[in-house]
Amino acid sequence: MEWPACLDEFRSRMNTPRVVIDNAVCPTATLVKLDSARKHGVLLEAVQVLSDLDLSINKGYISSDGRWFMDVFHVTDHLGRKLADDSVISYIEHSLSPCAAPRSAATALDGLTALELTGTDRPGLLSEVFAVLADLCCAVVEAKVWTHNGRIAALIFVRDEDSGTPIDDPHRIRRVEARLRHVLKGDHDVRGAKTAAVPSPSLTHSDRRLHQLMFADRDYERVSSAETASSSSSQPSVSVQNWIERGYSIVNIQCGDRPKLLFDIVCTLTDMDYVVFHGTIDTNADRAHQEFYIRHLDGSPISSEAERQRVIQCLQAAIERRASELIPLVGESQGLRLELHTVDRRGLLADVTRTFRENGLSVTRADVSTKGQMATNVFYVTDAAGHPADPKMIDSVIERIGVESLKVNDDRPRPICKTSPAGRHEAAAGGGAALLYLGSLVKRNLYNLGLIRSCS
Repeated sequence: MEWPACLDEFRSRMNTPRVVIDNAVCPTATLVKLDSARKHGVLLEAVQVLSDLDLSINKGYISSDGRWFMDVFHVTDHLGRKLADDSVISYIEHSLSPCAAPRSAATALDGLTALELTGTDRPGLLSEVFAVLADLCCAVVEAKVWTHNGRIAALIFVRDEDSGTPIDDPHRIRRVEARLRHVLKGDHDVRGAKTAAVPSPSLTHSDRRLHQLMFADRDYERVSSAETASSSSSQPSVSVQNWIERGYSIVNIQCGDRPKLLFDIVCTLTDMDYVVFHGTIDTNADRAHQEFYIRHLDGSPISSEAERQRVIQCLQAAIERRASELIPLVGESQGLRLELHTVDRRGLLADVTRTFRENGLSVTRADVSTKGQMATNVFYVTDAAGHPADPKMIDSVIERIGVESLKVNDDRPRPICKTSPAGRHEAAAGGGAALLYLGSLVKRNLYNLGLIRSCS
């Protein structure tokens, strides 16, 4: 039902937007409720704030009513507990409020030069990239590297090694880009490598930008039918159907639960120019089930089989890019997490990644950060074939780099089991009341539209 203009204006002035954070209603989670005028990307902004705080979204309800929307999220911290830190709660309220300043992806990275890289992945490639940057006197301050389906995407923030100033000389930038492009191409590049230097303030959220780079590089395309067949058993289950009577396309996703899963999915749908009108998010032990009712920006559903298949492939790729954060399954390698914490120095990353390469390790993901004089880096590694690394390889690497600096950390965030008899009874007693209290409008809208049969 369309609101008359005067009522729309009144509602906007009185209620835009409203954030409610409730710790009292649900015994197992903190409820975050946001309702406001609907606009493209606002759902992603809310999920991004929660994900950046490393919060788990265990349940969620998304509902749109004309020009209005309501989101209700059940969130816990990384230990599965309700939010108790007042500063975290205040940050969420401020970040989602109308007076919040636009969030810059590179506020802390101003004064740095951002390098965007995509190309064909191969063992030892990251070592070569960091070696080139060290040779060109580019100090790496921050970096994020993802690999998926034989492709690599990286965001690397650098400054001049000697002066500590941004690298803004056009001739030097072109030289850096050319050298890196040459390394990325290698001898067997079939799609072409891309490098670009961009001002840090112009970048979007770093994880979102990595998704965009890999999407543009078409990492969602399987390189061979043999690979598709071999990996089909471990792929996330994604289905897309059209509901012609209502004009929606229904996206159903079932996969292993992990941190930032909802962000990766919503980010991909948003960047593919789809709008989520309704949705439900649920987790059961280590499994996640998410369902979304989407349309194009122009209000139309998915219109062809080719588009449907593309959506499925892109969502599967978005989920798999962070596969190293999944709980390892029997016979499935997700990468061993190595944490490096040491005093920063010239050529540190080049030396460390060269040591990995010389000992037969391949980096599948990396997060590099430097604060003051200290470097804190995280690497996910496998052997050169993508299988679990031999413990002897790991011991050799640790011995060479230093036992005080490099440590194995396989204590990855684990989804909290939510299906124990006691927990289920507790959730039924308190969680149902919470949804009735804060999610009644959401459930009512979904039921009235015939979009869900049960919210439990």
